[in-house]
Amino acid sequence: MVNDEFDPAEGETLISATRLRLRKHAPFFATLALFAEVRFTQQVTMAATDGCTLYFNPNAFNRLSPPQRDGLFLHELLHAALLHPMRRGSRLNEPYNVAADIVVNGMIVADGNTELPDGGIRVPKWEHFSVEEIYELLMQQKKQIQCPISDLIQQPLPPPHSMGNPNDGKANLSQKPLPPPHSMGNSNGGKANLSQKIDLEAHWKQAIHQAQMVASHQPGSIPVGVSRHLLAVAEPQIDWRTQLWRYLVRTPNDYSGFDRRFFYQGLYLDCLEGESVEVFCCIDTSGSVGEEELSIFLGELKGILSAYPMLKCWLWYADADCYGPYPLDLEGEIPPPEGGGGTDFRPFFDAIATTWGGQNEAVCIYLTDGYGDFPEKIPQLPILWVIIPGGLDTDEFPYGEVVRLQSNPVM
Repeated sequence: MVNDEFDPAEGETLISATRLRLRKHAPFFATLALFAEVRFTQQVTMAATDGCTLYFNPNAFNRLSPPQRDGLFLHELLHAALLHPMRRGSRLNEPYNVAADIVVNGMIVADGNTELPDGGIRVPKWEHFSVEEIYELLMQQKKQIQCPISDLIQQPLPPPHSMGNPNDGKANLSQKPLPPPHSMGNSNGGKANLSQKIDLEAHWKQAIHQAQMVASHQPGSIPVGVSRHLLAVAEPQIDWRTQLWRYLVRTPNDYSGFDRRFFYQGLYLDCLEGESVEVFCCIDTSGSVGEEELSIFLGELKGILSAYPMLKCWLWYADADCYGPYPLDLEGEIPPPEGGGGTDFRPFFDAIATTWGGQNEAVCIYLTDGYGDFPEKIPQLPILWVIIPGGLDTDEFPYGEVVRLQSNPVM
């Protein structure tokens, strides 16, 4: 391959070789790759993706060793499959790109059969977190990690003929039709077309399910870290605010009957039945929860009380001890936080056992980092754990339902 000229057929040969190597050691990734459209272009420094197309600079791609080509291909493929360009919303581009790189690079290293190109970002202690959670952790740091290449783009690159660049080539090896080119939004937080988002989500969800079926014939061929991230896209968890509403209202249908398409618009078909629901809320004040998280959470509680004044809401603060209960209502002031010691969840649940009379429906909500002593006996009431960024891994909670607290920028 000559540096100043590029034959698209040579690009197809390189990508085909990568796909063949993936088939030998990673059938899951190889199947996922069938759903990706590839294009070689001089418009990118090394590589990029808009969620539909994987773009590679032909000269940069050719200079890499075969294992590094495979690693770079997987890097962009996983960005697309995990919907990283679309999930960015109005978050700042560079720290979000760093967060997304931490996720996909961890998955590539876990695979163990490819190599990251030089300069690939690694933060092993964060790699099991979602991209949104890693972003929150990055924003809390004083010193930011620099992004070597900003490879998440929110709009498709112009086609070669519109640029007048004869060196641009397209290797279209996709076996599945992709959604039409679309805008994912812009740096100003513009909202992308809803139906296009749904089409793209459906495309990659189908790809992940198909890859699962192929890989299921080879047990252990999907690394654990890979499963965690990709299955989160195949069966996405709604944000913690929506989960909270689920607990506080009676719905005409089970939660699984909700139409996920309307979550983007903030529409939830629910109605409150019964005379009252008691909400027992506890906020971890051991020093792990920041003022911003406290403000967001208490603001949500105020919003719930405003919408459903028949709710009876009680607030506790807790570290190793428990402080409260404080009744919450629209007119009253929220008491200042108390605490600062270690974390022990048992005092709160002991307090609930003596506070709840058993006549009304009730739910416990605990905002925490998850690091503390759990009661050995499962509490009688349903529990929603709301975990701040960097908190205990979801799988380590012995009971209750877990959601991760994150910002919710406009898409």
